[in-house]
Amino acid sequence: MICEGCKVLIVTIVKKGWSQKVIEGSRQAGASGGTIIPGRGTGIHEMQTLLGLRIEPEKEIILTIVNPEQADTILEAIVQAADLEKPGSGIAFVINLDKVAGRVHMFTKEGEE
Repeated sequence: MICEGCKVLIVTIVKKGWSQKVIEGSRQAGASGGTIIPGRGTGIHEMQTLLGLRIEPEKEIILTIVNPEQADTILEAIVQAADLEKPGSGIAFVINLDKVAGRVHMFTKEGEE
């Protein structure tokens, strides 16, 4: 099943170890889950050195697909859970998805097959 233009993607990038708080916050706000991907930062404020070696901070990227009408509520829950209002805590943004396939449970009502 392919759904066209019916979902949005919330991308959240936080410090390593904070992804569980993001997932918990988004689930409490109505999301069904998320995908966590490891990453590393390269921003100008993240370039630190130790004994002359550059340290690139580890990050976690959380991908959450939701209905457009849920996006604001879930995004606000993520901001609160990950304390994103604090500088250096991370970032979250929403992307409109043109097509989504493979997540059948997101397109069927409970009890349907």
